[in-house]
This record gives sequence, C-alpha cells and structure tokens, in this order.
Amino acid sequence: MSDKIKVGITHGDYNGIGYEVILKMLDDNRLYELCTPIIYGSAKIAAGYRKQLSLQGPAPVQIKDADNAAPEQVSIINVIGEDARVEPGHASAEAGKAAFEALERAVADLRAGKIDVLLTAPVNKATIHSELFTFPGHTEYLQASIGDDSQALMILFNDSLRVALATIHIPISKVAEAITTESLIDKITLLNQSLISDFGIVRPRIAVLGLNPHAGDDGLLGSEEKDVILPAVEECRTRKIHVFGPYAADGFFGSGNYRKFDGILAMYHDQGLTPFKTIAAGAGVNFTAGLPYVRTSPDHGTGFDIAGKGEANPDSMRQALYAAIDIFRNRQRHGERTANPLRKQYVDKSKDNVVLDLTKDK
Repeated sequence: MSDKIKVGITHGDYNGIGYEVILKMLDDNRLYELCTPIIYGSAKIAAGYRKQLSLQGPAPVQIKDADNAAPEQVSIINVIGEDARVEPGHASAEAGKAAFEALERAVADLRAGKIDVLLTAPVNKATIHSELFTFPGHTEYLQASIGDDSQALMILFNDSLRVALATIHIPISKVAEAITTESLIDKITLLNQSLISDFGIVRPRIAVLGLNPHAGDDGLLGSEEKDVILPAVEECRTRKIHVFGPYAADGFFGSGNYRKFDGILAMYHDQGLTPFKTIAAGAGVNFTAGLPYVRTSPDHGTGFDIAGKGEANPDSMRQALYAAIDIFRNRQRHGERTANPLRKQYVDKSKDNVVLDLTKDK
C-alpha cells in the first residue's frame, strides 16, 4: 500500500483542452513522487489525445476502482462508453453529459475516501447543465454535493495573490441585492479560516473591496459601502480578524496595494478575476474553500478556440495539482496542531514553583 496522496482528476469537457493539459502535466515522471493520479474519463479518448500530442511519458493504465490505483503510474477509470464522439472545439450535449458523469464518479470516490483530493478540468457550463446538473458551476455543485451544510468560498490564487469572491456566478444586475452584511461577515470569516488552515498563514491580513466606483465616493456613487460593507468589516474586527476596507478596486490593484495583504475579498466575479488573471498570467489556481474536502482546478476555461491544436499550456493545471497536495497537507498539519491544545496554566509569581491548572475543577 502507498501513503501517497491520491489525486482524482476529472476530464472536464473532452472537446476542450482538458485532456491536453492533463496529459501534458502527467507526462512528467517526477509527479509520481508526490502523488498517485487517477483520471476519471475515457481511456480511448485519452489514447487518442496522447497520440495526437506525441507524448513520450507513461500511458494511463485502465482500472475499474480507485482502490486499485498503483503508485508510479497514471490510472484511468472509464466513466463513459467507447462510442463517444470527439469534436475538438465544438460544444455538444454528449460531451457535457460525459463531464458530469466523470464529476459524479469522482465526487462519490472522494466522499468514500478512495481519493484524497479532487482536481477538475474545465467544463462548458451550457452543455453540462441538465435536469441532474442545475448549478451555475463547479463551486455551487460541490457545496451541494459534498459541503455537508458548509458554505463554499471561491478563491483564485497564485504565489503572490489570493482573491476570494463574495458572489460568484450571478448576473451583475443582481449583485447588489445579493450582498448583505451578514453574508459578508460569513465570507470574511471563511476567508480568514482558509488562510490559516489551508495556506498556513498565522495572522492573515484581509482587504475588502467596495462595490461601487471609488468605493461609493462617500455615498455620492452608492451607499453599499457605508450601509453594508463597512459594518461587516467592523464586526469582523471585533472577532479579532485583521480585515481592512472597503477599498476602491481600481486604485487598489493599480497602485499595487494588493501586495500588502494575504487575502482579498471582491464583491463580484469580474471585479476579482479580471485583475487576478491579468496578474497571474495563466498560472493561477481556482480553489473551493470552506468544504470538508480539497478541490482545485486551473483558472482557465475549456479553450474551445485552441482545442485540438496542441497549443494549450498545462501550467495552471500543474499548479492546481501542486496546490491540492499542499492544501491537503496544510490541513493535516493544522489539524494536528489544534487537536490537543496545551491546557491553560497560570503561574503564581508570588510563590516559588507553583503552577495552577485552570482546567481542573476546584
């Protein structure tokens, strides 16, 4: 038996760049010193992409169950039939269904303890949507399926920047009404806890962005900063969280002020992800914080425009795999540090060598 971390990897939309970035990433034998990778997808489709890409590393070995995955090799579990039609660059309902089937099987194995962490390749939100998958994206689906009543928090990060989102996949016209003081308190608290347990930061500094241009300009351009966001920041400060803001987003990123903080809470999707992806330059990671299980993904989409051309860069996928392993280990270390805290003791300096144990009954 191997004690290496088992990484379940879903193939995403097989008409996109998912297989290309997965296989390019796994073509490096050094990865097998860190983990045991298991692809949930199609051995036939993987073989077709490998041939097209002329990869020289080890070919995936087909297995029926994640328990049978051997170290020092890539394993693959078939979750779809052999007659799947691959059309790189084209959205299809068949590919969307296959993406969902891979996700369902991997999540079941994650919950059953057959894999340790989950790494998901990109899906097409339009084609994966069905009567069974009614969610706007992976984050919402994972919260519902493995959240165990926990709230999920999307965090995009690289080596120098971590951006969390107060709202995720909703129309911009609905953002203001979705942001409440209570929800922001929850998001700030989740971000703070994740920075401590998932990223190993002892006393994280958190910045909160405003909603309106110029952070409302003292109420001239909107009142959400005064009425909703600032009360959340102030309440979290009373809870000993080192949080600051709200900041105007343009000046915050344009001035480089983001470098002074360990985490940033943006109010909506593009407010946080546009500057992040510009700064990360294709090597960022999407992490679903707040859940009992670790899930990461690359920070890009299906890449239909370059699918099948051999041009996809696997850097973000590779960083997502490394991140999943690091976060899993950080959580283990944090759990070990906090499992049996030292009993509170009080030393009476007026007496020699007297220690009072305050945890005992009098």
